[in-house]
Amino acid sequence: MNLKDHIRSVPDFPKPGILFYDISTLLAHPAAWQYCVKELALQVAPHKPDLLLGIESRGFLTAAPLALELGCGFAMIRKKGKLPGKTIAYEYDLEYGTDTIEIQEEAIQAGQRVVILDDLLATGGTMAASFELVRQVGGDIRSVACIIELSFLNGRSRFDAPFTSLITYDE
Repeated sequence: MNLKDHIRSVPDFPKPGILFYDISTLLAHPAAWQYCVKELALQVAPHKPDLLLGIESRGFLTAAPLALELGCGFAMIRKKGKLPGKTIAYEYDLEYGTDTIEIQEEAIQAGQRVVILDDLLATGGTMAASFELVRQVGGDIRSVACIIELSFLNGRSRFDAPFTSLITYDE
């Protein structure tokens, strides 16, 4: 199955000049979505994760069903102020300013094998920040997986773990 057939391209979203790759159309097609989860499972399973981490918000859609498929745990990396209870925060630089991501304080046990997931890897800024946050709390990052990679933005150069994507756009 060609998963690109199920990804909608939306020009000028969220601002002019950006071509947005929308997974909504993939999620709406049951056979394509099942295929996507099964393919991700084949890529992630060899890393023997204890826990899958989904990055807000479409990373939740990727990681949660995959955790169910693999029989492992799932936790969320969210923007500041979105998680209940005690959290651990990591602030990182953006092109214009800063942002903060958080994880619940007890979401990761020291040494736990972790795979980080998102729907799409672009510049890698949020992924690199997620790496730092997971390492800060003692997680053992085994791999990163995404449905889509925008390879021309070279986001994978910002972290040092095996990376896989099911779809690559070269421009």
